[in-house]
Amino acid sequence: MTQIVPRTPLLREVYGRLLRGLRTRQGRTLAEVAARAGISVAYLSEVERGLKEPSSEVLEAICISLGSSIMSLLGAAHRDLRDLAADGATGGRVLDLTSRVGSSLASPADAPNPHGAAMTTRMVVIAA
Repeated sequence: MTQIVPRTPLLREVYGRLLRGLRTRQGRTLAEVAARAGISVAYLSEVERGLKEPSSEVLEAICISLGSSIMSLLGAAHRDLRDLAADGATGGRVLDLTSRVGSSLASPADAPNPHGAAMTTRMVVIAA
């Protein structure tokens, strides 16, 4: 008997689902959001369906056109993936490297900064 193990969704699929959900909750059309973001309707549709791997600039433009931010998108994607892993719906884990508890990896905030300023970068790694 073959056991089917659910796969962790690709990040582009998670982003697409979240962006489409936000757009539809706002009652906005693909054409309206695409025009404000400066991309084609076809490309936005492919992003929402998880078929394209958009650059951070494109993701930011889409988020801004939806009245949101790329940081909100990243946070929502992290929560979705973390919840999937916690439910056992995937074979992977989501590691939050902003906390050193239970991790042998140091947070990026612990890295030396050649400019002398405190670093507040947060990083999330998705591991299978």
